[in-house]
This record gives sequence, C-alpha cells and structure tokens, in this order.
Amino acid sequence: MDIPRIFNITESTHRIHNPFTPEKLATLGAALRLEKGTRVLDLGSGSGEMLCTWARDYGVIGAGIDMSQLFTDQARLRAEELGVADQVKFIHGDAAGCVSNEKAGVAACLGATWIGGGVSGTIELLAQSLRPGGIILIGEPYWRQLPPTEDVAKGCLAGSISDFLLLPELLRVFGHLGYDVVELVLADQDSWDRYEAAKWLTMRRWLEANPDDELAKEVRAQLTSEPVRYAAYTREYLGWGAFALMLQW
Repeated sequence: MDIPRIFNITESTHRIHNPFTPEKLATLGAALRLEKGTRVLDLGSGSGEMLCTWARDYGVIGAGIDMSQLFTDQARLRAEELGVADQVKFIHGDAAGCVSNEKAGVAACLGATWIGGGVSGTIELLAQSLRPGGIILIGEPYWRQLPPTEDVAKGCLAGSISDFLLLPELLRVFGHLGYDVVELVLADQDSWDRYEAAKWLTMRRWLEANPDDELAKEVRAQLTSEPVRYAAYTREYLGWGAFALMLQW
C-alpha cells in the first residue's frame, strides 16, 4: 500500500504536504484554542508536521494515518525529533473508512477528502470519530477566481471547473451539511510558492542522483513544465484553506 511513487519523489523533502507554511500551521493551531490533552485524529497525515508541532506547542495527543510509507516514516522521525513520540503515533494505512475507537476533540483531513469521496463524505466519516462538541477540520481547494475556460481549470490540474467552488459557495456547502464554520486559515500565494516551488529543487537533485531511474523522464518533464504551468494557472486561480466546523444545534 502506497501512494504513486512520483509523489514520494517530488514531495520527499516536504514537511507539510499542502500549501501551508509552518507559520500558517501554527496560526491554525492557535485559532482552534487547543487545550492540553486534546485528542486529534488526522486522516492523510503526511509527514506528521501538524500533529507533531501541535503536540509540542499545545500538548495534544492523537494519531495520524497515511498511505505513504515514506511520509509515515518521516512522521515517526519528526515525533522523535520534537520529543513527542509518547503523545502521537503514526500508522501506515488507508484512511478511507477509518473510524477511531477513541473519540477525538479534533478530527481532521487536510487535503485528502478523496478518502470520503469528497467534502460531504469526508465530513460524514470524520464525524464518526468525533466527541460531542468537537471540531472537524477540513482542508480543501477552492477557486480564488472562476477559471474562464475548462482548459484553464485543467491547467490548475482540476478535471473541470465543477471540481471546485468559489470560497463563499464552499462555506455555504458546510452550512447546508449542518455545520457552523467556526474558524478558517487560508493559503496565500507565498505559501503556495513554498509548497510548489520546493518540489522543483527536489526534482532536480533527484534527477542528478537517479539519471537512469525508470521515472527519470517523467520527473524531467515535470521539472521542465511545472514552473510555467504553476505560475500561469494554479498561482492565479486556485486557493486552499483549512476550515474548522462544529455541528449546528
């Protein structure tokens, strides 16, 4: 079980596998007013930066699950590095359908809502692991401005314009699903740069070390095309945010 190898290559040096900087991740933790001992479940936990830094800074406990063996190993090393391995654990596995026996104060899925078939299904999945009064945390793309054509949407690596919503429409969807939006932290173009541009140096270094690898041509093609594609499309049109939700009553 693993994610496609190309992602393990291009994001191998990332600590955060979303367009967030460490500062934005810290802002999100502060915004949630996390209390010591809060249990956090993170589905699609990547290299574990959110859980590890929040365990260090706020005293949370919990678990993360991710399909990438590489990222899971990196998360365990990060927990050791920050001295929080007794507070958080990381599991290599498929987060789709995962329900925790221990109810969480925060149930999160940042940037992997495919595990529930989309936003609605992922919220429904996370709710099954949430204690009463807890917070669901969803990370999801949205259109900063509506692409003028389907080709522009595809340039953002979307299948079509209909794949994502404008921000007000996405917030409205959360309400229709029966949740209050109680906090949000949004990526900006600088944090998108840190997420995307960091891949390019990683790819260049990997190509230098692995010129005869079976994926070398694919990595070379991405390194050639990605800077222009990103600048022309994703950077201008695509947003991303982490949204904190609580059940309406």
